[in-house]
Amino acid sequence: MIEVQGVSHQIGKMPILSDITLRLPMGKLTALIGPNGAGKSTLLSLTGRLMPLQAGQIRVDGSDIGTTDTRALAKQMAILSQSNPLGSRLRVRELVSFGRWPHHQGRPGPRDAAEVEQALHDMDLTPLADRFLDALSGGQRQRAFIAMTLAQGAEWLLLDEPLAALDMAHARGVMARLAGLRDAGRSIVVVLHDINHAAVWADHIVAMKAGRIAAEGPPSQVCTAEVLGTIYDMELRVMQVEGKPLVLHHL
Repeated sequence: MIEVQGVSHQIGKMPILSDITLRLPMGKLTALIGPNGAGKSTLLSLTGRLMPLQAGQIRVDGSDIGTTDTRALAKQMAILSQSNPLGSRLRVRELVSFGRWPHHQGRPGPRDAAEVEQALHDMDLTPLADRFLDALSGGQRQRAFIAMTLAQGAEWLLLDEPLAALDMAHARGVMARLAGLRDAGRSIVVVLHDINHAAVWADHIVAMKAGRIAAEGPPSQVCTAEVLGTIYDMELRVMQVEGKPLVLHHL
């Protein structure tokens, strides 16, 4: 379980998060949703220790992220941020291999190689494994970074907008793969802008607005016209399709 207690964050004098307290369930796929500027990416970055905590505490499976050894934390939690710098002469397989560093510390073995090949396969990248990153499309590069995160083999996966730049087929494929990892016992937290992906694939949804938690619970509770309309400040319709909420906006 990830426990967030009293976390606030600001940039300059501008508040980004205000006294966030929540628990993210273990062994579930949790989606963070909300309008731009709601604080979703900041919360994920703080949880993944990409940014220093200014106030409050975050614990992952009982371990305080502020005091946990970096290598131990990397085995426990893998994070994909929105901003991923590219090495122009880096090949796809080389990038994905970086995910194994916390395990082998520069001395990769057969298991590391197998995990890399599995991640390439899962993200439909095996035919592109020897291509340079700057020769890929934006969506292909995004899948390569997701594969690097998967190869890390961490118990927790934190993904910030992993579907950005992906076409419909690959977006569905990524969500299906994450659901499969969840079913195999991994714990996943993902920032999503597409509410319908959250409604279909997530077990638990945390909806944010203006740096606060606006709603939290299963899709059936959060993905209603009333709740989402308040969060996004627009009139929405919600239909049921095969037992899942489908969110539509009025023209």
